Amino acid sequence: MTHDHPPESITLKDIAKATGVSRTTVSNAFNRPDQLSPELRHKILSIAQQMGYLAPNPMGRMLRTGRTGAIGLVFHDSLSYAFADPTAIAFLQGVAKICETAQASLLIVPVLEDRSVQQTVQQAAVDGFIVYCLPNQSDAFTQVLKRQLPVVVVDQPTVKGFPSVAIDDRHAAYTAATHLLKLNHQRLAIISLEFQDTVPSGRVDRQRIQTASFPITQQRWQGYMDAICEAGLDPEAVLIEECAGNSEESAFQATLRILSHTPRPTGILAMSDRLALGALRAARQLGLSIPADLSIVGFDDIPLAAQVQPRLTTVHQPLIEKGTIAAELLLKNVPAHSSRVLPTELMIRESSGVAPTRD
Repeated sequence: MTHDHPPESITLKDIAKATGVSRTTVSNAFNRPDQLSPELRHKILSIAQQMGYLAPNPMGRMLRTGRTGAIGLVFHDSLSYAFADPTAIAFLQGVAKICETAQASLLIVPVLEDRSVQQTVQQAAVDGFIVYCLPNQSDAFTQVLKRQLPVVVVDQPTVKGFPSVAIDDRHAAYTAATHLLKLNHQRLAIISLEFQDTVPSGRVDRQRIQTASFPITQQRWQGYMDAICEAGLDPEAVLIEECAGNSEESAFQATLRILSHTPRPTGILAMSDRLALGALRAARQLGLSIPADLSIVGFDDIPLAAQVQPRLTTVHQPLIEKGTIAAELLLKNVPAHSSRVLPTELMIRESSGVAPTRD
């Protein structure tokens, strides 16, 4: 097939004329394939390829429609963390699943609170943002709001006025602590995620907890405390170690410190499964038997939780579903009052058992 225009100047109108269909039909072949029969779309794309036209100009489409066909995901951590942490990976899988179905692109914006990230948020060519687990009073969130685009918040219980997706972290943590208390554990310790957006200090004091930057950490701590106080135990006697970056190594070191305490705790509540895995390794190094000498309960129910030995008792939360719902809410541009609180479930496995009767 020959044409009268160089490939770089070919338009949808030219392809429509060559194909014998309308310009809208040609546009649908590229942008809305579900509107055409497979045979017609194949014919249009074949002729377009023969004419040297491969795809519509995305900048031109943006100018015509005012939409980019992309969404931005803003979260507090590095890209390397996002692709290494099982909870973040599962959430990203959920978001990506909906993006693929909607033929939307995904721009990941890791927030390190520096000028370049703020500029990325300001300049990102997206139709809206999913804001995932940022600290309170984040500069990045302020930059997101300045864009005046649709926003969905995830795991941000202190942010009001936007569509949201979350779990009831406080109740879920309460359930985990109650499980150990019913097994007669009287000496408990907590391995926590970061309370503040600063370097963790190891042993946590009350002021750091009460002024927490990360509401999820504070909510889970409060859930543990609810159960402990309800059981009549002294909350001040509970050892709390804060770990940097949801790191197994940090949890390993924190657990060694906890287990050096006299009398030694018989149960550990870990605010994530990665922290629980670090605790398991520390217990093994000290020659402790799980759960005969020490019970450990995690949070998240990542795939490895059911694969380690002993299998980890943990709180299951629907991580992939959390991502799919967040993306659906954003793409549908739902009202600000729309929110989803997803269910959790305590998965009781072999890492928890009756408290030892000996000290």
